[in-house]
Amino acid sequence: MNLTVTFIQSTIYWEEPDKNLMHFSKKFAAITEATDVIILPEMFTTGFTMKPEMHAEESGGKGLQWMQQMAIERNCAVTGSVSVKEMNTYYNRLYWVNPDGTFLYYDKRHLFSMGKEDEHYTRGTGKLIVNYKGWKICPLVCYDLRFPVWSKNIKEAPYDVLIYVANWPEVRSYPWKQLLIARAIENQCYVVGVNRIGEDANHFNHTGDSVIINPKGEIVSKTTANEDSTETVSISLNDLSRFRDAFPVLNDGDTFTIR
Repeated sequence: MNLTVTFIQSTIYWEEPDKNLMHFSKKFAAITEATDVIILPEMFTTGFTMKPEMHAEESGGKGLQWMQQMAIERNCAVTGSVSVKEMNTYYNRLYWVNPDGTFLYYDKRHLFSMGKEDEHYTRGTGKLIVNYKGWKICPLVCYDLRFPVWSKNIKEAPYDVLIYVANWPEVRSYPWKQLLIARAIENQCYVVGVNRIGEDANHFNHTGDSVIINPKGEIVSKTTANEDSTETVSISLNDLSRFRDAFPVLNDGDTFTIR
């Protein structure tokens, strides 16, 4: 059983939601292959804004509505994160939108304190595992990548795919690339890392380095750094199951609880 995954590595216009939605609509329209899921970068409607009081959308706002429209039109799942206001609280919220427009969400757990994200947003407390087309998928957001305990797979209920959507700057591109490989190997799963390109308003450049990695830690996508790219890759659940059966690392893992 295969899952066809499409990711979009692109620039993001700083704090211009309407312009970004128009931009990504064109990206979606250019996708000619059938796909099961389309993955967007972190905060794809605004860039990594620390002004949520000015730019966050209300829960159920235009970013989510656009994702629902795209999912229904393309008959596939769509995921990515946006800056969201709920009551008087702000979240860096990843939406997972199903092909029928129904959705689930995950609020970013690890907020980037060096960028003062923790001063403007509230961290999430729960993890999301999506059951989709026979696959179990765990979507996470950017800085979560640095915390392997939060990402850790467990033998009692393993997921098959880890997704990280990001605004990860070029200055730390080496850790981005190495940590994605590590997460794939240690969790015996596919990993999809989707990052933006281009310079933001804080003069941080982003090289993308978006990638799909198999459970052996091998890169199976072709997109390169700084490339404006939309790529589609098919991944195999049968291959994953055979590898886990032949080399059952998860069976020897530690049992633990996150408090």
